[in-house]
Amino acid sequence: MEVLEAYKPFEIQEIELSEWKQRPVKNNFFELVLVKSGSGTQCINYNESPYKEGSVFLLPPLKCHSFTINDTSKFVFLKFTDSFFRGVNKIQIDRNEWFKEASYILSNYNQLPGDILKSETDRLHIGNLLEMILLETRNYGEESVTLITSLMTSILEILIRNIRKSNYFDTDAKVSEERITKMLTYINENIDKTDLLKVENLADVFMMSPTYVSEYFKKQVQMPLREYIIKAKLKLVEIRLLNSDFTLTQIADDLGFTDVSHLSKTFKRYVGISIKEFKTNGNYMLLTRNACTG
Repeated sequence: MEVLEAYKPFEIQEIELSEWKQRPVKNNFFELVLVKSGSGTQCINYNESPYKEGSVFLLPPLKCHSFTINDTSKFVFLKFTDSFFRGVNKIQIDRNEWFKEASYILSNYNQLPGDILKSETDRLHIGNLLEMILLETRNYGEESVTLITSLMTSILEILIRNIRKSNYFDTDAKVSEERITKMLTYINENIDKTDLLKVENLADVFMMSPTYVSEYFKKQVQMPLREYIIKAKLKLVEIRLLNSDFTLTQIADDLGFTDVSHLSKTFKRYVGISIKEFKTNGNYMLLTRNACTG
C-alpha cells in the first residue's frame, strides 16, 4: 500500500488488491474512491452495489464499508478531513460560504452504495484531477500544497454538482436535512444508551410528535429507525469482538441487547455469519458478501 501525505488535511493512497483487507486508515470526514481497474462489489452498512473500472464512490465518516473483489482491482483513495475546510481559506481567497455548504453536503447527504457520478465527462475530470494530485504529491510534496488545494477544490465542485443531480440530497429541503443530520449525530453519539434512542426521547429532543419520528426518519434516511440503530450497534459489536477483551455478556449489556442469545441472533441475521465464525475467522468479510468493515 502506498500512502502519500501531502499535508495534514488530506491523505491519498493508490493501491492494488486481489482481496480486501481491513485498512488501518480511518476517514474522519469523508473519503473519495476511484476504481482505476478491476471489478467486484462495494458494501456500505450491509447494502451492496457492483463496481467496475471508472466507478467513483464517496465514503462518509464512521460508515461500515468494504469491497468484495472479483478481479484484482486498483483503487485510489483520497481522504479529506474537516480541517481541510477550516484551513483552505488561509491559502486562497475567502470562500467561507462555499466551504460551509460543501462540507455540509459532503458529510451529511444520504449515502447508499453506488457510483456517485452521473456524468461521464465528470468521471473523466475526476480521474484526471486525482492523477494530477498523485503526481504532484510524489514529485513536489509540500511545495505543491497550493496547487493540490486548487485541484481538491475542483474535485469537490464536481462532486457537489453530481450530488445535486442525484436523489441522495434534496437542497430544497435544507431545514429538514439539518434536522436529520442532528438526529443522526445524536443517535451515533448515544448508540450505547438505549433509553436515549427511544422514539419518545427522540421526539422530545427534536420537538416532534412521537408518532411522526419513525416516519420522518425513514423518509429522510431511506431506512427504518430501528434497522439503522441495530446496524450502528452491530458495527460496535464487530469492533469490540476484534479489538477488545469484552465478553459477549458485557457487549450485550452495554449495547442494550436483551441477552447474549438476542445479540447472537441479531448478529447472524444482519452479518450473515455467527459470532463464533466471526471470532474464529477474524477477517470475516472474505467469507460473506453481507459483511462490512471500516
